[in-house]
Amino acid sequence: MEQDTEAKRPKGLAIAGRLIVAGLAVALIGCGDGDGTEDSRPPDPKLSAAAALGEKIFNDPGLSASGRISCATCHDPATAHATGNADIVVPAGGAAGDVSGFRNAPSLRYLTLNPAFFFDAEGTPRGGFNRDGRAASLAEQAQRPFLAALEMANATVEAVIAKLAIAPYVDEFRRVFGAGILNTPDAAFDRMRLALARYQREDREFRPFDSKYDLFVTGRVSLTGRELQGLALFNDPLKGNCAACHPSGRGGDGSPPLFTDFTYDNIGVPRNPAIAANADPEYFDRGLCGPFRADLAERTDLCGAFKVPHTAQRRRHGALLPQRPLQDAEGSRRLLRTPRYQSRGVVSAEAGRQRWKVRRPAAGVPRQRQHDRGAVRPQGR
Repeated sequence: MEQDTEAKRPKGLAIAGRLIVAGLAVALIGCGDGDGTEDSRPPDPKLSAAAALGEKIFNDPGLSASGRISCATCHDPATAHATGNADIVVPAGGAAGDVSGFRNAPSLRYLTLNPAFFFDAEGTPRGGFNRDGRAASLAEQAQRPFLAALEMANATVEAVIAKLAIAPYVDEFRRVFGAGILNTPDAAFDRMRLALARYQREDREFRPFDSKYDLFVTGRVSLTGRELQGLALFNDPLKGNCAACHPSGRGGDGSPPLFTDFTYDNIGVPRNPAIAANADPEYFDRGLCGPFRADLAERTDLCGAFKVPHTAQRRRHGALLPQRPLQDAEGSRRLLRTPRYQSRGVVSAEAGRQRWKVRRPAAGVPRQRQHDRGAVRPQGR
């Protein structure tokens, strides 16, 4: 599905590169947290009034039907704004806070740099918000958690605003958005989501760029020999080739690397029996192709292979899922902080580091990458 504009990748190596990234990211960036490197970022500017409200909304469990779930419950700042509990595969929600969801909560780090969903000149889908790209902006993405039955579980927008009306910061909300704003629930809900988006855009914790690698690409620190070896493997198209999908260089405008090309790939993430929905053998989370996003399901060029999975594939049925920014979102610093990743929460940080190995070949025999025992063999895309 994905087109490589820089180099043609051997298919097996490309898939391997995506999985080996977890292990190599430790060599690349892992030393950036806790190694005593001075943080040279400028002081965080004061949040705007709207962003300060967004921070309060983000941390307020009173806006959920159960009164126990906030945005921060599933997107914990301590674990790169992703799910932090190693025992939780997917967060629970619902009116009583005890209903299992469908997908592991992704990190919110660096999402302010996401483009809206689009098809590029080669027909490759890119960008968007949510696991399947169906939201076009941070503000649009913020709507679903408040109203989804498996998340904060408010029945209506009016129910959300009724909770906002008794929040301790409601007077502040009125001062910022107008004295009569709560009289029009839809408008008030729009302002809530705007405030959340402003908070994510203005608080530098959502895009810290503070790893050792960030300092390296700006010439402020050097990498060790071991780290340079990892970087070479990461970038080499005949070895890891991770950079084919996770570009490690600065952008043409000098912007820091995000380690993502914003495309969607099926890397064979297995079904997770800990997700309640998978008890139904006919249920498949196909990412871009459904079931929650329906507008692309009939695109046979993208989704035809996912229509009726073969029986042999059912345990390991993959999905077209987005490449997220590696810095906190799906690897590197987040690898060290978050116990589970991938949309199905099936891969732990330690498993990601140990999944792949390179076997030392006999003289004159090309290196071959093989799976560790029990590792997932990716399905074809």
